[in-house]
Amino acid sequence: MSERVAVIPARGGSKGLPGKNLRELAGRPLIAHTIAAALESAAFARVVVSSEDPAILEAARRHGAETLERPPELASDTASSLDVLSHALHELAAEAEQYALLQPTSPLRNATHILEAIEAMSRRGAASLLSVTQHRHPPHKSLVLGADGQAQPLFDWADLTRPRQLLPKTYYPNGAIYLGGAERYLKDQNLFAAPLALYEMSEEASIDIDVEADLERAARVLAAGC
Repeated sequence: MSERVAVIPARGGSKGLPGKNLRELAGRPLIAHTIAAALESAAFARVVVSSEDPAILEAARRHGAETLERPPELASDTASSLDVLSHALHELAAEAEQYALLQPTSPLRNATHILEAIEAMSRRGAASLLSVTQHRHPPHKSLVLGADGQAQPLFDWADLTRPRQLLPKTYYPNGAIYLGGAERYLKDQNLFAAPLALYEMSEEASIDIDVEADLERAARVLAAGC
């Protein structure tokens, strides 16, 4: 079996929810939920947290992850997850054949989700996989403003009155799970290498922590045992 590594990117700065990766959720720091999911899945040779923040790195070690200190240029507001993943895979290149990018802002993604996603990618013979949630409101019924300020449909006028049942199901990435091959990623920095597989998660399991209200909602879901 090829070596698979989990990379958990966790920057110290956050404008929407200051210090969010260390904010408490159900008695543990937010980042600990993702570390636990990765470790409990037993799917990874290594579980590595990438951060520039000493407090996050210390918390990651305390909860069982390895740590990788990222350079300052990858800790800014404009630094992308693509570059952070590249840095981590370059550091782990000798060992990593496959990767999982697991963002700590998805605390309700658990070990079962990870294992199901890995199995789905293998079963479908895909080069990459991302977790998604189904759109509650079909984008086909969306309007946009043109350059002239006039409203127009995103796709087609007929879609605005077409029954939802006749529209295709659409999905959006929920940010919880990205899977792919390390060598191919380092070559093209593409999280969506073809053929691409999707792994659907529920709306509740897909909660993404960005503001205080998200943290409160996740706490309610966990308290309810969902």
